[in-house]
Amino acid sequence: MSTPNPYLTTPTKTPSEKSSSKRHHNSSESASARSSRFEAYNRLQATAVAFGEKLPIPEIVALGGQSDGKSSLLEALLGFRFNVREVEMGTRRPLILQMVHDPTAVDPRCRFQEEDSEEYGSPVVLASAIADIIKSRTEALLKKTKTSVSSKPIVMRAEYAHCPNITIIDTPGFVLKAKKGEPENTPDEILSMVKSLASPPHRILLFLQQSSVEWCSSLWLDAVREIDPTFRRTVIVVSKFDNRLKEFGDRWEVDRYLSASGYLGENTRPFFVALPKDRSTISNDEFRRQISQVDSDVQSHLREGIKGGYDEEKFKSNIGFGCLRDFLESELQKRYKEAAPATLALLEQRCTEVTTELARMDSKIQATSDVAHLRRYAMLHAASISNHVGALIDGAADPAPEQWGKTTAEEQSESGIGSWPGVIVDVKPPNATLRLYGGAAFERVIHEFRCAAYSIECPPVSREKVANILLAHAGRGGSRGITEAAAEIARAAARSWFSPLLDTACDRLAFVLGNLFDLALERNRSQDSEYGRKSGNMDGYVSFHAALRHAYSRFVKDLAKQCKKLVRHHLDSVTSPYSLVCYENECQGGFGSGISNYKFNQASAGSFCFELSDGGAASRDETMRDQENIAPQKNTQQTTPGKGEDGREALRECQMTVPETPSPDQPCDLVYAAKKEPGNFIEVGPRKRISRMTGNRNGEHLRVQNGGGLLFGNGDRDSGSRSNSAFSEICLSAAQHFARIREVLVERSVTSTLNSGFLTPCRDRLVVAIGLDLFAVNDEKFMDMFVAPGAMEVLENERKSLEKRQKILQSCLNEFKNVARSL
Repeated sequence: MSTPNPYLTTPTKTPSEKSSSKRHHNSSESASARSSRFEAYNRLQATAVAFGEKLPIPEIVALGGQSDGKSSLLEALLGFRFNVREVEMGTRRPLILQMVHDPTAVDPRCRFQEEDSEEYGSPVVLASAIADIIKSRTEALLKKTKTSVSSKPIVMRAEYAHCPNITIIDTPGFVLKAKKGEPENTPDEILSMVKSLASPPHRILLFLQQSSVEWCSSLWLDAVREIDPTFRRTVIVVSKFDNRLKEFGDRWEVDRYLSASGYLGENTRPFFVALPKDRSTISNDEFRRQISQVDSDVQSHLREGIKGGYDEEKFKSNIGFGCLRDFLESELQKRYKEAAPATLALLEQRCTEVTTELARMDSKIQATSDVAHLRRYAMLHAASISNHVGALIDGAADPAPEQWGKTTAEEQSESGIGSWPGVIVDVKPPNATLRLYGGAAFERVIHEFRCAAYSIECPPVSREKVANILLAHAGRGGSRGITEAAAEIARAAARSWFSPLLDTACDRLAFVLGNLFDLALERNRSQDSEYGRKSGNMDGYVSFHAALRHAYSRFVKDLAKQCKKLVRHHLDSVTSPYSLVCYENECQGGFGSGISNYKFNQASAGSFCFELSDGGAASRDETMRDQENIAPQKNTQQTTPGKGEDGREALRECQMTVPETPSPDQPCDLVYAAKKEPGNFIEVGPRKRISRMTGNRNGEHLRVQNGGGLLFGNGDRDSGSRSNSAFSEICLSAAQHFARIREVLVERSVTSTLNSGFLTPCRDRLVVAIGLDLFAVNDEKFMDMFVAPGAMEVLENERKSLEKRQKILQSCLNEFKNVARSL
């Protein structure tokens, strides 16, 4: 029985050789319907490629190894050669081949779709030029993107009287090793790209593997199985089948090989194809004749060259290029028909979306030229952001703190500020590990500042520093030399240590508030508030959003500068020589109450902040030690002088010693006791008793001026003992004054100032400050935020592109409506 030549006429898939007369009667109508359906999908595919539309169009994706015969199969389907094999190693882009059967096209008419357009270029006259165009386009794109492969396809439309209605996406062949001059990861990139192209479920996979490769040792079959595990949408083609025929002698051998049982599953039937090996220049008619001849030779060998032949009833429909060609065309048409209703619905949806987008673009272009309109919506948008900032400061749980909040360590790291200056201990405020923002994060930084401040003790004082201050007071005839020396030392230490600490606190708080802008934007996007409904669509105005962010950032920076001045003023006030802070304890009856107050304030530094982290169940002692950074009370150099037993012992010694000379070496300032005048402190305790024992004050004071026992170590042994006692007295007094200054600064001044200096303006003045910055300008300067040079041209181009897309999609929709009526 002779095999008819299927390449001289348009092939028509017949599922069974026993076709009914009714089907033959309607064959012309069915062919017409198939042709219109195929043409509609081709146009839709071109539109999808040009505009980047994600449409589930049924397509065939050809994949396989580098030399498994994909190029030869494509040329056989086209019905003519164009030397695609010469560029197979050179191309690294997919090639979409739209084959259109046109009985009037005696010679092939090939056109390439323009890059980033749905239009096709001029027909390619010479078939040999097709390979050059593919290669040049590939090289140009890869050079532009600086990559070794690209998933952006090249689209070629081929109209010919001897090709079927099929669209195939040809992919670069799998390779094990990159060719010379290519990156080493090129094989991995090709595999990844091919998997991406083959993954959509609406695509049919055409997998080619040459017959010399056994199924059990197939390199790329596993890759295909990863994409389609059950081969439900995979058509497997065994290429170069004629090379394997010589190995078969008996029927059972060839039947077992053709069944591919044990590797592909019972429901998977591969196709076995052989194509002409002659690559010499021949005519298109001769090329098609050779294809038909190879099919005939394969069938003859299976019938006559194999002992017992083969199971024709089971395998004949899967052997030969003609069978594969008919199957692919029939399968693609079947998928087209099944997908037509869903494609029609999707097209209607996309047309509606593009129309809405086009209307939005028209509104945007119109609004860009309306200054009053832009001012109104820009002001509403800025007011909405300001309101959200206030809400975040007052306390909010939206957006999610787990995603948008920061821990103490993250705040320190991202702000670039790091640890507190002068603090050597690890400051760990309560809730340090929780992700907080807004008012909660602000209060945590305030508490962290308190912990840091209370961890700083009065630094050691040198004898030279004490001598310089004490001698100056003695020379002026002052009556409070030791007290003034201690106070001056404490004031200088407080200014030196607390000044950078206050600056750091202001910077940390400014960072917390600065982060609220992005959170306010997120709240504004996610919440359908009243402002959100009225503020219009401000997306796309990049310059305006940048100006709004800059205005907010400048507002926060100005607040930080003002707060630094305010807290520095408080520090200057509390450390001023005219401040009575250092003498408040004496007015209350001595230094003892100052020590007790200091201990209370230090120990209660954590009482103003709830511990909500996982460590909150720890004992109170552990919390006091780790969270509030309380210095140890005993056996440590950091203990404030006067707190321990040594300090109290020194005080008792001071009370028992009667000085012989009113020198600055005396253990207490008995000789400098002030007169009982209104407003001065009242002597209590041992001061009255010792003052009755001192005798003539003026004589002893004169001895001080004349050098009697003057300063640490100038006198005899008793004088040296008294000098050490006097130095200890000054150090103790300076530490107590330092603690009192710290207490007043932290508890009375700084905390309330930071709250009122940062939070109150954010609540009350933010919207006004931003409004003045952005909107109190003339129209020309205001419009600079919305109409940048060339912006209108960009908007007009976007509108033209949308309008073009709308027209093409509407045309495709109308075409598919006609297709749907014929189903």
